[in-house]
Amino acid sequence: MSAATTAPPTVIPPPPLTGRRQALFTLVLGTFVAIGPLTIDMYLPALPTITTDLATTSATIQLTLTGTLLGLALGQLVLGPLSDALGRRRPLLAGTALYVVASLLVLVAPNVAVLGALRVLQGMGSAAGAVIAMAVVRDLLTGRAAATMISRLFLVLGAAPVLAPTIGGEILRFTSWRGIFVLLAAYAALLLVVGGLVLRETLPPERRSTTGVRGTLRTYRGLLRDRTYVGLVLVAGLTMAGLFSYVSGSSFVFQREFGLDEQQFGLLFGAGAFWLIAATQLNPIALRRWSPAQVLFGGVLAGTAAGAVLLVLAVTGTGGLAGVVVPLWAVLFAGGLALPNAPALALARHGEAAGAAAALLGAVQFGVGASVAPLVGVLGNDAAAMGTVIVGSLLVAIAVLVTVVRPWQLTETGEQPAPVG
Repeated sequence: MSAATTAPPTVIPPPPLTGRRQALFTLVLGTFVAIGPLTIDMYLPALPTITTDLATTSATIQLTLTGTLLGLALGQLVLGPLSDALGRRRPLLAGTALYVVASLLVLVAPNVAVLGALRVLQGMGSAAGAVIAMAVVRDLLTGRAAATMISRLFLVLGAAPVLAPTIGGEILRFTSWRGIFVLLAAYAALLLVVGGLVLRETLPPERRSTTGVRGTLRTYRGLLRDRTYVGLVLVAGLTMAGLFSYVSGSSFVFQREFGLDEQQFGLLFGAGAFWLIAATQLNPIALRRWSPAQVLFGGVLAGTAAGAVLLVLAVTGTGGLAGVVVPLWAVLFAGGLALPNAPALALARHGEAAGAAAALLGAVQFGVGASVAPLVGVLGNDAAAMGTVIVGSLLVAIAVLVTVVRPWQLTETGEQPAPVG
């Protein structure tokens, strides 16, 4: 009788993911993952309007995008390990609730400083969907099933930037830029309800981390001692910085420099995101012939070359709008080849600490993007400034690849052969 009363409660695992339940599970996780790109991209068509409304400069208003990326970086570092200790469900719902509150407070933001702070909170809340959704997949699935599920989630990550600016541009037909944040808040509130009803805890108590903050810091310290891992993470971050330079400056380039309206900008931005998605879907085909390290190196080289063409055409004024758009699409396509392979090689080196390695990787990607993207505004917010930052970021990525990562030494799994002697 005593043993019966003191035994821990039985943890009931979630039912197997088959048929309709798997489809529902994928849909719900995908909607949580989509919060991040929707938050970054939906308000882009309104950036020139927000600049005027809040009586600030274009370079300053771009810092609100930097705040979002910074929040995403910090949120992943905190929420990843927190979900290992507390389970997945509570941090996911708590982060989403924080997102709802921050989005609603934007409605009364009186100036750009308050807006920037609220965007940091939005970024931290949206990080819950990004990092915990991947952890949930790892909890329930392995092998090919897990890879298939993650690929579907990455399709969401690619599709959301296509739709977000278009949606934002259409909202601006009927309301002010603050209406975009009303829609984002409503979307996250709906996720709170659906997630609370549909998602069950996937990490039972006996599998949760008990090492605490010190254990987490030890894990991060061990990761930072791996030169090749750090190099791959930096390459991923610098490649992301090139793409975020485009995200940060595109609304000013296309609307102010070339005269597109908000709706036309949304459609053009979505067309660019198509090339990024196409490259990510081509990547598995390329890997049948070349190694991940080769595809990574080729993607970064191609992106640098396309960025250089963009810079030359922008500085000389050759080709007009097409002279900017076509090389930009080439940069996005090359980025779509590079971005999946740098994380894959980095994470393959640390299977024993995959959660922390993924959190650190995501934090560096968004952190480097947050620090580099505002340079477009500092340099003038035109096509030449965008090309300069893209080329600069990718040139540094090539330098890190050659001097630190040395991709020609990597095996298929990202490991390096042991030195002879």
